[in-house]
Amino acid sequence: MSSYSVAILGATGAVGTQMLECLDERDFPVGELRLLASARSAGRKIDYRGEDIVIREATPEAFEGIDIVLGAAGDATAKALLPEAVKRGATVVDNSHAFRLDPDVPLVIPEINGGDVARHHGLIANPNCATIIGLMPVWPLHEIAGLTRLIVSTYQAASGAGAPGLDELMRQSAIVAAGDTVDDPQVFQHQLAMNLIPQIGGFGENGYTSEEMKMQNEGRKIMHLPELRVNCTCVRVPVMRSHSESITCEFERPISPDEARAALAGASGVKVEDDPANSRYPMPLETSDQDLVFVGRIRQDISAPDPSRALALWSCGDQIRKGAATNAVQIAELLVK
Repeated sequence: MSSYSVAILGATGAVGTQMLECLDERDFPVGELRLLASARSAGRKIDYRGEDIVIREATPEAFEGIDIVLGAAGDATAKALLPEAVKRGATVVDNSHAFRLDPDVPLVIPEINGGDVARHHGLIANPNCATIIGLMPVWPLHEIAGLTRLIVSTYQAASGAGAPGLDELMRQSAIVAAGDTVDDPQVFQHQLAMNLIPQIGGFGENGYTSEEMKMQNEGRKIMHLPELRVNCTCVRVPVMRSHSESITCEFERPISPDEARAALAGASGVKVEDDPANSRYPMPLETSDQDLVFVGRIRQDISAPDPSRALALWSCGDQIRKGAATNAVQIAELLVK
């Protein structure tokens, strides 16, 4: 098998660190590995397969000779540096929001639209974490019944804000446990420990947040459904890792819960956990630190005009893995096949 020179931009963050682990776990054919981060992280060493890799400062020149770049930096850094990587001959899989809605950049979940990778021009975008975790169980149902509308409420873990979000929830939880008052939230708009925050991202003129609009805009692009109707509410919850989503789907054709379970049981990347009589359903604690998206609580939407054409379900998945790092590495695997 050929080997490839691979760079991770943002290698010291939560997603970049997970990308490194996924490359190792999935035995990706890495020849040379470059770990790129800010100047303050340059010079640190990270172990990869028994070798100490020195972190380099992320500059345009750092991409010389690189075949594949995995981007795990913020939008501003991605916009500034990743086109430079493409100019130097690299193919980029980027986890930021910077290029997701660019019509010339494929937005890919390999189990859904992996074929879109073939039309890239150097850049491929990794979708938003909540979009990935929501669409993974929805897509197999769309294939048999024709999706027309989604109503989604997300319950997103602190991990969605990266390592700073995880640190803040841990710090606040300790303060609350000690009986003290949290008065200085830094990462989230309000105290997250013992609380819920119905805001992720900034609010638009339509009253929806930027995170909520991603489910519509990215979902339409990934599934090639430009007229798909979507209503989404995103909530930050005091969970360390793994996002959860309540999803109501409306379809063109009738689909029963049993048909849905059968379709999902055969779907790649999805695990059905649906035994409510024995209190078995997806939960963040059981879906973290692995790559499957769990789905359960599958039932007809009894409020729909035609309940035979509408289903409600509940899904959970690890935001850092399948919601970000693993999906990016899966895209890279498509590039080298």
